[in-house]
Amino acid sequence: MFENLSDKLERSLKVLKGQGKITEINVAETIKEVRRALIDADVSYKVAKEFTDTVRAKALGQNVINSLKPQELMVKIVHDELVRLMGGTEATFNVEGKPAVILMSGLQGSGKTTFSGKLANRLKNDKGRTRKPMLVACDVYRPAAIEQLKVLGEKIEVPVYSEPDSKDPVQIALNAIEEAKRNGNDVVIVDTAGRLAVDEQMMNEIEAIKRAINPNETLFVVDSMTGQDAVNTAKAFNDRLDFDGVVLTKLDGDTRGGAALSIRAVVNKPIKWVGTGEKMEALDPFRPAGMADRILGMGDIVSLVDRMQQQYDEEEARKLQAKIAKNTFDFNDFLKQIGQIKKMGNLKDLASMIPGVGKAIKDIDISDDAFKSIEAIIYSMTPYERSNPRVLNGSRRQRIAKGSGTSLPEVNRLLKQFEQTSKMMHMVQTAKNPMKMMRGRRK
Repeated sequence: MFENLSDKLERSLKVLKGQGKITEINVAETIKEVRRALIDADVSYKVAKEFTDTVRAKALGQNVINSLKPQELMVKIVHDELVRLMGGTEATFNVEGKPAVILMSGLQGSGKTTFSGKLANRLKNDKGRTRKPMLVACDVYRPAAIEQLKVLGEKIEVPVYSEPDSKDPVQIALNAIEEAKRNGNDVVIVDTAGRLAVDEQMMNEIEAIKRAINPNETLFVVDSMTGQDAVNTAKAFNDRLDFDGVVLTKLDGDTRGGAALSIRAVVNKPIKWVGTGEKMEALDPFRPAGMADRILGMGDIVSLVDRMQQQYDEEEARKLQAKIAKNTFDFNDFLKQIGQIKKMGNLKDLASMIPGVGKAIKDIDISDDAFKSIEAIIYSMTPYERSNPRVLNGSRRQRIAKGSGTSLPEVNRLLKQFEQTSKMMHMVQTAKNPMKMMRGRRK
C-alpha cells in the first residue's frame, strides 16, 4: 500500500539529511521533490501545489527546536499536512435507526457488491455492538449480480433480499426495508447498479432510490487503482447525490494512492472505509493519521489493534489462557491462532503496520501461503497426536513428514519451535513478575 509514494517521499525528505538548519534553498529543493512524488502518485497538480505551498510556508516559519534536526522537523510538517489533507480526524459512520439504511453508489467494477458484503460482515461481528444486517440486491441489470450478492451473503451468514422478476430498484429497496422491519434486521445495505461510465439514466435511478429510502449513509465506492479518474467520477456523483462519504477499494493493489490524497480536497467529503484485500474481513475504517503514518513508513498500530480486536473472541481467549496456565496448549489451539491471523488480512500488509517494520520488509516477498507447510504438518498428525504433542517420537515424525510432503528436519523444527513457544507462554502466564522472571533467565 502506497509503496511507491512512500519511497519517493522518503527520498525527497533525505535532501535535508545532514543539514544544520532549514534555509530557503534546501526547503525549495525538498518541496520540489515532494511535489514531484505527489504528482507521480496521481495526486492532482492543484492539490499537490497547495499542499507543498503550505509545507514550505510552515517550514520557513519555524525555527528548528534544539532537539530536532531539519529533516525530522520537515517529516513532522509533511505528516501533519497529510493528515489535514485526508480529513484530519476519523469520520463518523451513522448506523442508528430501526433499521439504519446504507446506500451504495459507484461505477461498475468499483467493488460495490464485495464492499457491501464486507460491511455487513463487519457490522455483524462488531465487538462494540453486534447488529443484524440485511443485504439488498438492487442491481437489476448486470448478469449474475443478484447471485453474486447471495453467494457473499451465504458466506458471511447474512440474509439477502432480492426480487429476481422485478426491474424496479426503487420498489425493491422499499420492500426490503419493510421486510427488515418484520424480521428485526437493524441495518439494511442497498447494493445498486453501476455503469461503465457516468450517464444520465444511472444518475436519475440512484437519485430516485435515495429520495425514496432516505438513507442514513450514502457511500460512493471507488476503485483506488483508477487514480485521478476516481476523483473526477467522485465529483460527478457528489454533484448529483451529495453523498456522505467515500469508500476506497483495492487499496492493497498496485495503487499509487493519489485518489486517497485528492478526493477529500476535491469533493470535501470524508473517506470512511478502505478495502485492503479479497477476504471478507479485509476492511478498515479510514484513519487519516494512521494513513499518514503508513505513507511515511511509521506503521499504523491503531489499525493493527483494530483488526486484532475484530478477530478477538473473549470466551475463546479465556479458554486459551486457562490451557496455557495448565501447560496444555496443543496443536489444535495452534491451528486456531493461525486461522485468526490469516483472517486479519495480507501478511505483508499486517507487518507493515508495525512501526519500523514496513521499510525493512518492503523488498521481501511475504507470501500468504507462509502457513501452508505448517498447516500441512499439523493436519498430517492424528487427532490424538495434535492433542498430545509429547507422543511424537521418531517414527511418528517420519510418517508426518511423508504425509505432509515436507522433510523430517522441517517437522523437527516446527516441533522445537512449538515446544519453546509453549514453555514461554506458560512461564509468562504463571509468573507473578514476568520482568523478574526474564532477568532470572538471563543469569
